[in-house]
Amino acid sequence: MNDVSAVRAPPAVLPKPNDPCWCGSGTKYKKCHRGADAVEARKRGPETRSRGIRPGVISPMRSVPSHVPRPDYATSGRPARVFPPSEIKSPDVIARMRRACKAAAEVMNITASHLRPGITTDELDAIAHEEYIKRGGYPSPLNYHGFPKSICTSVNEVICHGIPDNRALEDGDIVNLDITIYVEGVHGDTSATYLVGNVDPDSQRLVQVTRECLMLGIEAVKPGRPINDIGKAIEAHATKNGMGVVRAYCGHGIGERFHTALQIPHHFDPEAKTLMEPGMTFTIEPMITLGHWHHRVWDDGWTAVTADGSRTAQFEHTVLVTDQGVEILTVA
Repeated sequence: MNDVSAVRAPPAVLPKPNDPCWCGSGTKYKKCHRGADAVEARKRGPETRSRGIRPGVISPMRSVPSHVPRPDYATSGRPARVFPPSEIKSPDVIARMRRACKAAAEVMNITASHLRPGITTDELDAIAHEEYIKRGGYPSPLNYHGFPKSICTSVNEVICHGIPDNRALEDGDIVNLDITIYVEGVHGDTSATYLVGNVDPDSQRLVQVTRECLMLGIEAVKPGRPINDIGKAIEAHATKNGMGVVRAYCGHGIGERFHTALQIPHHFDPEAKTLMEPGMTFTIEPMITLGHWHHRVWDDGWTAVTADGSRTAQFEHTVLVTDQGVEILTVA
């Protein structure tokens, strides 16, 4: 039986010809993986590489009407470092989360309906911002640790936490919209990656496989099973399709706090032994790449991109562990 945890991917910076191969075989790189790596690089070619997203102009933070209830970090930018004593939610919290997650899905659907070549990510932020407020909600990302916008927009090689700006989406782009709303004292969190105009086949396949990874991760949610079952299912499917799984970012517990201490790795992590129990709520949000899984972060401290410039996609749902299995909460 193949052990998913043993799968290794090439590093972002490949060895020199006479250096030991990255795979750990002890053989020189030129006699081991150099040829295979070169073949894979040619397969990826220019279509699977990013066009090179660059920072744009960021408009001022949008205001939220005073009547909208706010999370504790809305003014200071600093969420309290207090986590719930238990990850098990009460029936009241679960009922409120169902409504918050439904609202998040509605905001997502409306915002995504405006996607087209030529629209800026800042315009998408403005649309989502108004939709949050219409539902009596606060945009959870806004001023969370100082994040300046109401949604995250991650284009092409941007893995996550892309800041909306004045860059217009172009024909052939892919873009992830990450939507989280705070309403009735709880957060609902969802994201999805969309095709903009005419997108190349490799990027279309990336988006499809990433969506499949999310659903396989959700299917692995069962009470009494360890959290690492989720990452095992995701990594197996990504690896089978020749794609990488970003490891620097993971899913998380959610509810009255935007992020709780519970973490959900998207690769197989043998240390993620926490057992899933009915009443737990958390996000599953795999970030899958056409190239390596290594990342780097822009100087803004937020925007995470693939180290090799390959495209990446993400899908996310907030889920509830039930007695029978799992319930997806972020559906409209």
